[in-house]
Amino acid sequence: MLRELSSAQLVAWGNAWLAGRAGLDDAVGATERDTGPHVIGTAEDDLPFEAGTPLRSALAGLRPHGLASFRLCLPVPGDPLGLVGGAELNRQALDAREAVLVRLERGKVGLVPHEDRRGSSYVGVAWTPYPAADADPEPVPLPDAEHGLHTAMRESAALFGQVDDISAWGPEVTRALADLRDADRAPTPGLAPGHPQRAHRLAAQADRLAVVVRLADDDEGRGLSAAQMQSRREALRVLDAAVRRARVAAYNAAAD
Repeated sequence: MLRELSSAQLVAWGNAWLAGRAGLDDAVGATERDTGPHVIGTAEDDLPFEAGTPLRSALAGLRPHGLASFRLCLPVPGDPLGLVGGAELNRQALDAREAVLVRLERGKVGLVPHEDRRGSSYVGVAWTPYPAADADPEPVPLPDAEHGLHTAMRESAALFGQVDDISAWGPEVTRALADLRDADRAPTPGLAPGHPQRAHRLAAQADRLAVVVRLADDDEGRGLSAAQMQSRREALRVLDAAVRRARVAAYNAAAD
């Protein structure tokens, strides 16, 4: 998964553009701000652009084809959150742990991002389109996602409490946990205009928790016992599932 979660930015700002709450340049600029230039390559003959088309040109080219909405998918093995098929889209999205479903007049297309490196200095994001089943993913209502996130925080806190040596996680995790307790910390810049206030709050909380999950998951946990490692793995699993559902609910709120 791209750590900047490119799919979430494209969904939030793409829907804001479609609703007339942001210009196309603003939407593309926000999507590319932390990741470098985005391009879309295509293996589908009926999409109106060629491989390597810049994101702005690709989005403008899709508008006459009934471009209606963007929806976030954050799947993991055993939990294909937001996916509807087909098989190749599902496989690629599970590998990337993120994707975007795009609604066109003729049906859906799935876009899967990956890091685009060229030479020694160019870094961006390349999106590959795949055919998607013309079906609606299971909705994740904002109230349910918010309740689930708060429940998961309590459950994971109890499990984290069984890990005696929290300092073994390293300073980055400690700082990320401190950020969660800082009520004055500025919200993450995820959501675009047009999302309900509840979605803004939920996205900010979920985005900060996602940092904790990522950093703790990357840490090897040296010095922890087998029982402590199991408690930490279960806490991260519980928290990750709730964070992904909260992000899907918040970032898709404008489309819903």
